[in-house]
Amino acid sequence: MGSETRLVRIALAQMRCSASKSENVAQALEIVAEAARRHCHVVCLPELFATWYPCQREDHERFADAEPLEGPTVQQLAAAAQAHRMVVIASVFERRAAGLYHNTAVILDSTGRLAGVYRKMHIPDDPLYYEKFYFTPGDLGFASFPTSAGQLGVCICWDQWFPEAARLTALSGAEILFYPTAIGWLPDEKETYGPSQCSAWETMMRSHAIANGVFVAAVNRVGREGELEFWGRSFVSDPYGNILARAEHDQPCLLVADCDLNVIDVARTHWPFLRDRRIDAYEGLLKRYLDRPPSPRPSSS
Repeated sequence: MGSETRLVRIALAQMRCSASKSENVAQALEIVAEAARRHCHVVCLPELFATWYPCQREDHERFADAEPLEGPTVQQLAAAAQAHRMVVIASVFERRAAGLYHNTAVILDSTGRLAGVYRKMHIPDDPLYYEKFYFTPGDLGFASFPTSAGQLGVCICWDQWFPEAARLTALSGAEILFYPTAIGWLPDEKETYGPSQCSAWETMMRSHAIANGVFVAAVNRVGREGELEFWGRSFVSDPYGNILARAEHDQPCLLVADCDLNVIDVARTHWPFLRDRRIDAYEGLLKRYLDRPPSPRPSSS
C-alpha cells in the first residue's frame, strides 16, 4: 500500500473447517493467495482455524494440536505473508510452555515479520465452549500494532462482548479492529433464540465501531462441527456502524471490503466521543461491581 493513500482492502476468510489440521492449513494458505489475487492488503482467518473448534468437551488429547508461536503453522503463514506481500492475522492454539496454553492471534506483516501477538483475555466457560479447560487468560493486555496496512488491533471472539477491550485497543491507536471468531448455535436454541443471538453479536461490534471511531471486522466460520452449528455472517463495519460487507450464514467465502482510513478522523471530529470522555470519573471501572451498603432501617423506638 502506497503512502499516498489511506485505502486499505481487507479480506475475511469465512472458512468451513475439517477435522484435518493439514487440510485446514492448506486451505488457509490458498485463501491468502486468493486474497492477494484480489489485491487485498490484509487477510484475517477465523478463530482457531487449523482444527475443528476444540473446546466442545474437556479432552486432554486436544492439547496435542497446540504449537509454539515459532511452530510450523505460523511459519507457513509467515512465508505466505512474505510471498504475497500482505498482512496475515491468524488465531492459533499456542503452547507457551508445558501446561501453559493460550488462544493467541499473530499479526504477520507483509515482510513475514511477526508484527504483534495478542493472547485472548476473556475466556468463556459455557456449554460446548469449555475454553477455561484449555486456555490461560492473556497477559499482554490490549494493544495495536503498526503494519504495512495501518495500525491494526485484534481481539478474539468472547472479547467482542466487552466494550472495555474495544476501547483500550482503540486508545492504543488501532484503526481497524479485527475479531477472529468461532461462534454458533447450540442445537436446542437456534429455532427460538438464533436470530436474536446473531443480531446481538453483530450489534455489539457495530457499537464498538461507533463508540471508538474505528473500522471493525469480524470473521466467523461456518458449518456443523459436533453439536455446534457455526453461523458465519462475517462482516465489516465502518466507524459509523454502516455494514460495508456481510457474508451469508452457511457458505464459506472470502469477504472483501475497502476501508478508507481517512474516514476515522472525520467520524471522530463529528462524533467526538474520545474528546468528551470523563477520564476523571471512571475509577469504578476497576471494580467488579459497585456495591452499595444496605440502607439502615428506621428505628422502631
